[in-house]
Amino acid sequence: MSTAAMASTAVFLPRLPTGIATARCTALPNLPPRPFPTSIKLVSGSKRSSLFHVKASEDASSSSSIDTDELFTSLKEKWDAVENKPTVIIYGGGAFVALWLSSVIIGAINKLPLLPNVMELVGVGYSGWFVYKYLLFESSRKELAAKIESIKKEISET
Repeated sequence: MSTAAMASTAVFLPRLPTGIATARCTALPNLPPRPFPTSIKLVSGSKRSSLFHVKASEDASSSSSIDTDELFTSLKEKWDAVENKPTVIIYGGGAFVALWLSSVIIGAINKLPLLPNVMELVGVGYSGWFVYKYLLFESSRKELAAKIESIKKEISET
């Protein structure tokens, strides 16, 4: 397997009308043409050429290569180190189902005519309340920092 990766270079062609008269506003001065960046090149070709060309080239310095053998051996070692494999599979499946279900519910809520706007208003209101309650004044910021530290301590002890 080669360590070189495929790189693509994009070439843009400007679409200029040929033979069509365009109206110009004479009240504004004409601006000089914008220079093209060095990565965009004008290509002369037939009138039927497309707007976007992609040219593939092999270049080792264009992207990083991932060693798949090392990745798979690392994953295999971690999986072998797990003692209770059925529990991990059940938790992973449950997380996938929960993610899918929440996506379906959010999609259904977004299709209702008024509910997304109400939910956005609730989110903005809660964010405003949080800023007022915990971030606006110095004493409340200290209180929030103390709560966060106590939660960190509680999590690290268990």
